[in-house]
Amino acid sequence: MTSDPERPTQRVVLVTGPSGAGRSTAINALEDLGYEAIDNIPLSLIPRLLEGPALPRPLALGLDVRNRDFTPDGLLDLQTRAGGELGLEILYLDCNPDVLVRRYSETRRRHPLAPNGAPTEGIALEILLLETVRSRADILIDTTDLTPHDLRGQLQNWFGRDTGQGMAVSVHSFSFKRGLPHGVDVVFDCRFLNNPYWQPDLRGLTGLDGAVTEYISADPRHAPFLDLVSGLLKFQLPACLDEGKAHFAVGIGCTGGQHRSVALTEKVADGLAQGGWRVSIRHRELERRGIAGASTRVLDMSGASRA
Repeated sequence: MTSDPERPTQRVVLVTGPSGAGRSTAINALEDLGYEAIDNIPLSLIPRLLEGPALPRPLALGLDVRNRDFTPDGLLDLQTRAGGELGLEILYLDCNPDVLVRRYSETRRRHPLAPNGAPTEGIALEILLLETVRSRADILIDTTDLTPHDLRGQLQNWFGRDTGQGMAVSVHSFSFKRGLPHGVDVVFDCRFLNNPYWQPDLRGLTGLDGAVTEYISADPRHAPFLDLVSGLLKFQLPACLDEGKAHFAVGIGCTGGQHRSVALTEKVADGLAQGGWRVSIRHRELERRGIAGASTRVLDMSGASRA
């Protein structure tokens, strides 16, 4: 796939995740939002599909382990090769394994990775298989507690065009030790702020806890840094919107991704939401540890979480 600087950006969303997490619902919802949607497309056909002139509308492609040539490495290789030329994003639909088991028991379907065994075997194998894809996803939606209606609402927040604002903003906290999140447009480093890790009473807490937020806020460098970051984004985002970007990702990192970056991410996202932007928050390292309240969520314009 060769790069053509004259070619306009074609937005392509690759929809994947464990079987039963809601991929079919997401594909149908994106189609309702104006996307050209194709489900269960073989991975090897995608480069040929994307050749030639950009399509007049964005494209949503459903991929999972049932595709005969699907591999995580193949999907990530496609993202690496085509991501610079196209507006290619991975939308990963995640779900708690226990809920996936319940959904399979309700539908009485066989799991594609364990057709002759218990669904639990296939679910565990598939989650392990997709671990690298999940960590590289541009957008992650946890459907564990979502109804199909709720999922459609979140997809509207991310991909809808009828809200008068055509760009979604995501703010990610992360650990520099684990590398940059994939697909971020701008990164801020807050490792110079006082680290709550060295306070015994704060070490086990996270940036979601009030005591940690108060400790970080007491650093005299915190307020000026927050003002500078927020001011730069408020200047930059309208220009990116005018350019036609559909999604802008912000990364805020610290050493462990537990305290400072989490607290700053919450404050930056809240300020952007109150400024009228559609904002989602993702705490990558907290998600990996399964910490309550760390799942991806969308903020409305008041800064309140929206299902």
